Amino acid sequence: MSRRKQLKIKKAGLEHLEQYNQLLRYVFQVTDRQLHQIGWEEDEIIRAKSPVLEQADVWGWFDGDKLISQVAVYPLQVRIFNKTYNMGGLTGVGTYPEYTNQGLMHKLLYQALENMKKQGQSISFLYPYSIPYYRRKGWEIISDRIIYEIQDYQLPKNKQVSGEIERVPVEDEQVKKTYERFALQTHGAMLRNDLAWREYWLWDPDDMMAAVYYNESGQPDGYVLYRIADEVFHIKDMIFINEEARSGLWNFISAHFSMIAKVVGHTYTDEPLAFLLEDADIKETISPYFMARIVDLEQFIAQYPFKPDTTDREWTFMLDDPLLSWNQGVFTLRITAAGQGEVIRASEKSNDKIDIQTMTTMLLGYKRSDYLHKIGRISCRSKTVDMLEDAIEQQTPYFSDYF
Repeated sequence: MSRRKQLKIKKAGLEHLEQYNQLLRYVFQVTDRQLHQIGWEEDEIIRAKSPVLEQADVWGWFDGDKLISQVAVYPLQVRIFNKTYNMGGLTGVGTYPEYTNQGLMHKLLYQALENMKKQGQSISFLYPYSIPYYRRKGWEIISDRIIYEIQDYQLPKNKQVSGEIERVPVEDEQVKKTYERFALQTHGAMLRNDLAWREYWLWDPDDMMAAVYYNESGQPDGYVLYRIADEVFHIKDMIFINEEARSGLWNFISAHFSMIAKVVGHTYTDEPLAFLLEDADIKETISPYFMARIVDLEQFIAQYPFKPDTTDREWTFMLDDPLLSWNQGVFTLRITAAGQGEVIRASEKSNDKIDIQTMTTMLLGYKRSDYLHKIGRISCRSKTVDMLEDAIEQQTPYFSDYF
């Protein structure tokens, strides 16, 4: 019997916890030394992953009883232009090298996406190990990560603010409350559930700290999550819902002037931090970060908040999806004057063409329709481009880690 015929695909459960962890460690090259550096023992990290197999949708290929390829989908929610979408967060993707080039991951991804559709998760996010690979499967870039490095003499000067800072433990409920306030009003932010918070902290060392900015009414308007090591102020994340909170947090960071030589952090916005500093000559590195793909176009459009207009709008187009048949074919997009969208299958042919990758990055606001048309990613008339420009919000999504 050939090896190919011995393989079977099925859902992974708690009984596969140790094998799930072993495959993760092999694929992502997590060594014992790395675990010990952040205070983990191997049995602890295995137990820490049990909530994933309890709450996430994990599928794998098995060679007999041996787990040899796997994907995990976290049940998450994300804010898209002030609407809450159910989202499948794809992670834990890996296959042992001796089982590659057999199409196993292709079938696992299809299984994962099919389950997302059934569960009403009309969009999926992931952090790619290979952008070309996931593009071929229907995902596209939707955010950039800006890593910055600020020397101590470049830190902003103190600004007068009406609120105050309080340092709290990183797992304090005030941290979660602050993030929830921020996420509910931020395009692209995930609404973290218990599983997402647990994964968010999983690989951080024990010396991580949090500082929350409270406004004059006592409401948390922002926080910075950080650690200090070797005279470097490392920022894991900094969020704020207004400019006063931003200033208050940077006041706090700058107060460490005598303790540190520089600040290192990252942000996901399309506005480089340098512009906001008096000494703007800082080091910034921009690179693609999260990718997304629309899982079910009809479900996604039914929720999507198009911009209102004076008249109804319509576009018939050919949609290409490399993996999912339900997103493949000719569709008509109808948008009411009030901004309510609907996608239905069309019987007529259309010369207008777009793929699911381009549709995703356009509707999430990362790239404008006129730019996508100019580079050949959308094939349609100029009049249609103008309609799409008028109908779609333009705002680069904010994305934070969830694993």
